[in-house]
Amino acid sequence: MRALVFAVRRFGRDVRSGELLVLMSALVIAVASMTAISFLTDRIGKAVDYQAGEVLAADIRLSSGRKLDDSNTKLARSIGLKTVDMVSFPSVTFAGEASTLARLQAVTEGYPLRGELRIAASLFGQDRVAERIPLPGTLYAEPALLTRLGIDVGDSLELGRLTLQVAGVIAYRPDQSPGFSGLAPTILINMADIEPSGLLVEGSRVGYYQLFGGPPTPVRKFRDALQGAMPEGATMQTGAEEGSQLAGAVERAGGFLSLASLVSLILAAVAIAMSAQRYAERRLDTAALMKTFGASQWFVLSVGVIHILLIAAIGSAIGAATGYYAERGLSALLTGWLRGDLPQPRLSAMWPGVLSALVLLLGFALPSLLRLRRTPPMRVLRHDMAPPPLSLWVSYGAAFLAIGAIVAWAVRDTRLLVIILGGTAVTAAVLFFAGRALVAALSQLRGGVGVSWRYGLANVARRGSTSAIQVVAFGLGLMVLLLLTLVHDDLLDIWRSSVADDAPNQFLINILPEERESISELIDSRNLPSVGYVPLVRGRITAVNDTPAEDWPRGAGEGPVRVGREINLSYTDTLDESNTVIEGSFWSEGDGGEPQVSIDIAIANEMGVTVGDTLTFDFAGLAHRATITSLRTIDWDSFRPNFFIVLSPTGMQDLPQTFLNALFVGESDKDVLVELVRKHPSVSVIDIEAAIEQIRGIIDKAALAVRYVFYFTIAAGLVVLFAAIQSTLESRRYESALLRTFGASRRVVLLGILAEFSALGLLAGLCASLGATAIGHVVATEVFDLQLSVDPVLWLIGVLAGWLVVGVSGTLAARSAVETPPVRTLRGTG
Repeated sequence: MRALVFAVRRFGRDVRSGELLVLMSALVIAVASMTAISFLTDRIGKAVDYQAGEVLAADIRLSSGRKLDDSNTKLARSIGLKTVDMVSFPSVTFAGEASTLARLQAVTEGYPLRGELRIAASLFGQDRVAERIPLPGTLYAEPALLTRLGIDVGDSLELGRLTLQVAGVIAYRPDQSPGFSGLAPTILINMADIEPSGLLVEGSRVGYYQLFGGPPTPVRKFRDALQGAMPEGATMQTGAEEGSQLAGAVERAGGFLSLASLVSLILAAVAIAMSAQRYAERRLDTAALMKTFGASQWFVLSVGVIHILLIAAIGSAIGAATGYYAERGLSALLTGWLRGDLPQPRLSAMWPGVLSALVLLLGFALPSLLRLRRTPPMRVLRHDMAPPPLSLWVSYGAAFLAIGAIVAWAVRDTRLLVIILGGTAVTAAVLFFAGRALVAALSQLRGGVGVSWRYGLANVARRGSTSAIQVVAFGLGLMVLLLLTLVHDDLLDIWRSSVADDAPNQFLINILPEERESISELIDSRNLPSVGYVPLVRGRITAVNDTPAEDWPRGAGEGPVRVGREINLSYTDTLDESNTVIEGSFWSEGDGGEPQVSIDIAIANEMGVTVGDTLTFDFAGLAHRATITSLRTIDWDSFRPNFFIVLSPTGMQDLPQTFLNALFVGESDKDVLVELVRKHPSVSVIDIEAAIEQIRGIIDKAALAVRYVFYFTIAAGLVVLFAAIQSTLESRRYESALLRTFGASRRVVLLGILAEFSALGLLAGLCASLGATAIGHVVATEVFDLQLSVDPVLWLIGVLAGWLVVGVSGTLAARSAVETPPVRTLRGTG
């Protein structure tokens, strides 16, 4: 209790005197940066989960071949979920003498629960969000159906006993999917029209669905309840399992934000370490006096620990509040990041920032304060007596563990963790040895220069260890600033260019083999860029390594490919440029050997298979066994037709199949789509321009967000600079006082300080450029899968920035030492 009372009183005096300003500032910046990014990533994560449900038009979808009991919907509504019933089955529809097969989809009010239903007033006309499902007596239809029947919006068609009016063209439906089901275009009607139509009779091939959507907590509760009491014959799907087309882009954007937050965190840690060391050194006399009056080592240590906790509490509170309001501003900048508004973050998202404050202080500040307990009482009489230094394992080990724990928690990416920490450690070591080399070199050179330069270079040589540490501090600060300002711009530019201006924005699916020539003539007549025809087959994986699907323990149940479930596949003898083989080898063109298969690496990991394993497929009753010969990654940002599983052509050409193509169609050529579907009614056109624009928007918003977070980094860099200068401010005052007492002018002293910081800054800038280039290259290639070229301008800017930021700013910051009247300093009143 006595230690607590004394620590609080002493802490209050230190705060009022401003001695804790640098330490508190660094801590506030670190917490604010972590908290802001934590709040933002929490909101984005919730938004991505929300949007993932678009592929189902709901968060959870139950499906069955038999009518589902309404007890599920009652339970869902009781815990706050919205529900929609849906019935889907094929049916023939008529318009006069014309008829065609259609997929009838009847829904209740509220559809879709996730995503948007978009309709147009004419074929490929301007679309809008549908305010509601079709009214009874009306319908929405896909373009292919209208072209097959030769009708338009406003016309009527017959469904069973009913005659319904076409009220709109379906431009986008959240749960639409390519594949053979697209051969029958969809008609969306009101559930109230199903019974009067008389279409549902005994033996109908009908699918019954129940859709559920709502806040995350009730959704999880309902999902858990269903898993324990699944209706017989029913299957459950969730949006998280189906994935999101934007997940990759959002994940990469989150990586950029994490990188921006990390560099400000590392800078803040450096500033905390330097300011804590100075704070502890200024407490040595107090500790000696306390021990002279009978204070024990435990008492002195308790006071230091209490100070750490008080600093953590105050810095965390201010930093968390700053981070919260900073995130609000950042979210305002990110309007439109994903469709709809970002959900509100959980307050628990602030804990990473708060706990990081405590970890930073324990790792970077506590080792310095631990020295106080070993201060000899004789220091009261002899000020040159200092406590023995701590073991390097204690001081540096604690710091490395602290920053490692925070980075691992914040990033949760092992590669990025190793790159950032390893790169920082290596750069710090290079900077330290470069600083020692500079000290040794200047010891020989300073005799041949003028008075000011001789004084400045002598300061560098005289403060050997301190100068080397300052080079480390300045160099790390400059390195992360360069990494964030220049390298991150290059990364974002490369990312932008990965989504080309002429990336395919229209997918043509269900192209029959005999239609390819006619479609090619139409595409060539407009000089539209296309990727060519890609075969599409439907099949199921029935066995892995001859183990039946139902017995295979890892069926990729959380991903888009599941053992035993029907999936889309393709075959080719030439790998698309958007694919990269990372294990094994892809078969050569014209290889007519044994059937082979190539799988996306993520899907292979989920399925628990690798190169050398075998898969058995079922294609319309035909068994096909193939060996996995390669694993690959896919660049989904290319928007080219890609498949998780690709087979060699051996034995595939004679299977039932259709083709798909992808092309870029500008606004002036949209009429070609109308002509195409009128000539080829079986072809479905899927417009993905909205998805492309959204990903481009995510890239632009990510750049804006990183620049916003960059302000934290600038602030942290300034604190590092100020902390490094503050650590030598006392000795500079005495040196300046002595020099001016012996006749040196203020100008000579200031030029000497400029020479000192210029030498340190030039060396720090050179090493920082090296570190930024190396770390940026590794981060680009290993984390973001981008190719980064070395820009020589970076080195020039790094050296100039070192001279300007450290040399000029350091001189201005240390100017107060020169401005203090010598008499005040020598009398001990300055």
